[in-house]
Amino acid sequence: MKLRLAFLYVMMMVSWMNDLLDLLFPRCCVMCGKRLAKAEEHICVSCSRELPRTYYCKEPDNPLAKSFWGRATVERAAAYFYYYKDNAACRILYTLKYYNCPEIGVYMGKQMAGEINRSGFFQQIDVLIPVPLASKKRKKRGYNQCEKLAEGISYVTSIPVDTTSLIRRVANPTQTRKRRMERWENVQGIFSVVSPEKLVGKHVLLIDDVVTTGATLISCMDALSVIPQLQVSVLTLAVARE
Repeated sequence: MKLRLAFLYVMMMVSWMNDLLDLLFPRCCVMCGKRLAKAEEHICVSCSRELPRTYYCKEPDNPLAKSFWGRATVERAAAYFYYYKDNAACRILYTLKYYNCPEIGVYMGKQMAGEINRSGFFQQIDVLIPVPLASKKRKKRGYNQCEKLAEGISYVTSIPVDTTSLIRRVANPTQTRKRRMERWENVQGIFSVVSPEKLVGKHVLLIDDVVTTGATLISCMDALSVIPQLQVSVLTLAVARE
């Protein structure tokens, strides 16, 4: 009885402390800036409903999949939401990449996987491979945002994450503000594979945060192409829309 009362007391204290912290340091929606309800994380229910979803997972020959045709062999491809200028959803990516918030990456990975999982998109996927980040950028940021997305996806799907087989061997300049052709030239030959025998005959899912021209992902696929009988699919949090 005493243990039960002590447990209830501790739980009440934790709840009280959480309420106090929320009062002093209110949690706000990444998209709209409004205060979050207790049950909400990072994004309020209203903004979550308005997120510009692509629903590509339901369409095998979607625009993202087609963008790889003739350039790389991709089993399936999907993106969670559209990314375009002045869209509030852009703030999710900015917060993830530039505001030291790895938690939102894990959260968005879970949200994305939870919705996409219903379509059967993850069937027969053996391993998740996040696009590697240059060591200098990783040190500055403190984490690889693609790994955080993969962590959330793995939590929902139980598919393991592999962060060692594909490595970035060249620290190329950022793709931001580069033109289409410059983006392609910027990522040529920057990735390589370690212990390729581990992936022979596997179906890997490349995880990226946002895709514009697809140059980075195709560079990853070029590096992976040395592995016999490998199947590659792609999943990104966002896809740029003109």
